[in-house]
Amino acid sequence: MTRIHTIETELTALRAALNKHPLYGNLKTIEDIQIFMESHIFAVWDFMSLLKALQNQLTTTSVPWMPAKNPATARFINEIVLGEESDLNAEEQPQSHYEMYLDAMHQINASTANIDNFLKHLRHGKTIDESLKDSAIEPQTADFIKFTFDIIDSKEAHKIASAFTFGREDIIPDMFYEIIDKSQTDNKDCSKLKYYLDRHIELDGDEHGPLSLKMIEELCGDDDSKWNDALEVAKQALQHRIDLWTSITSQIKTSKTSLV
Repeated sequence: MTRIHTIETELTALRAALNKHPLYGNLKTIEDIQIFMESHIFAVWDFMSLLKALQNQLTTTSVPWMPAKNPATARFINEIVLGEESDLNAEEQPQSHYEMYLDAMHQINASTANIDNFLKHLRHGKTIDESLKDSAIEPQTADFIKFTFDIIDSKEAHKIASAFTFGREDIIPDMFYEIIDKSQTDNKDCSKLKYYLDRHIELDGDEHGPLSLKMIEELCGDDDSKWNDALEVAKQALQHRIDLWTSITSQIKTSKTSLV
């Protein structure tokens, strides 16, 4: 059994809990999807910081330029940056996936007030923690973001790659299939969300997922300590995703109760 297979075996229970999470069965109306998107947008946003941290570590982003240690990994990261920062939207216009998601939120009248306010604080020079404290963000959403930036702040490429691979790229196809399958995203009002989800399934399942696993193998090599780190970070990343999903499920249920 390869080291990657060992990690994936260790993650089986967490991935099953994520794929069978009650959240998916609670996404039944436009209002439910609005609540989901208003929290999930933060995961869409902080993914880009994970990606940029990897780009800084594994490619050359400074001057004078120097060749990357591994051109194949550098190409992989740069390809993902291209797709995430300037993919083509449904109208064939260049747009980041974050902006696509915002457009999908606007289409169904989901509020972007919290994410807009959070980014406003960051633009004004506040730290992540300060911006979280000054924004109306659910505790589990804030914890999700804090975990992401704790891993980034470690400046250890194998840890960042593990959060990126096992907490994001490797799980996204299964996770998004569940959302499409269980929710009414075929409603015409959700066309932009469905395009976003379909695009991620296409990219992450066919291209990015398998390549990200190769990146982990390269970064960990024969170092047992790094492989142990990768497993621990992967477990934490999945647990934070489960906690985020549980929080969103609770918000959806609370909104229905308040209407009774």
